[in-house]
Amino acid sequence: MSKLINELAKLPGIGPKTAQRLAFHLFESPRDDVVKLATSMVEAKETLKFCDVCGHLTENSPCELCQDETREHKILCVVEEPKDVIALEKTREFKGVYHVLHGALSPLEGIGPEELTIKKLLERLQTGKINEVILACDPDMEGEATALYLARIIKPLQIKVTRLARGLPIGGDLEYIDEVTLGKAIEGRQEV
Repeated sequence: MSKLINELAKLPGIGPKTAQRLAFHLFESPRDDVVKLATSMVEAKETLKFCDVCGHLTENSPCELCQDETREHKILCVVEEPKDVIALEKTREFKGVYHVLHGALSPLEGIGPEELTIKKLLERLQTGKINEVILACDPDMEGEATALYLARIIKPLQIKVTRLARGLPIGGDLEYIDEVTLGKAIEGRQEV
């Protein structure tokens, strides 16, 4: 049990107490359910790879999103991680294609442009097939630095560069919104 708890605690966002709860849950679960979970994990590790075009997770390259002719291939959304593609796809609002950077610029952690897929991004942009790039980086220091860097190197290519809008969460109370988010919401206000 200790070995299982230690292994589960290595997962991101899983502390010792959560790892212990998960371990006991698995122990109490039917064997078939545990086998299905273990099989799914091994199968994902062995079959998934990164798309040669966009960098998203896929079994076949190019991925389904890159091959989908109904998508708007002139609009490219740049995200930090594959999980960001999944989040955006859940909205069913974005109809373009993606480019996954596999991280964000972070000089303190030794992550520069060479460690990301920025060179591959520029190669895609130089084909002349893309007329808008949406920068969908995380709204943290690294994401902001990455977005500013990308905007600076993309603009000379005469491609429209946009950012995701920022603002207030639905159902939120103004008094509980942090100052930066509230300020960005005022800054990005739209006419009704």
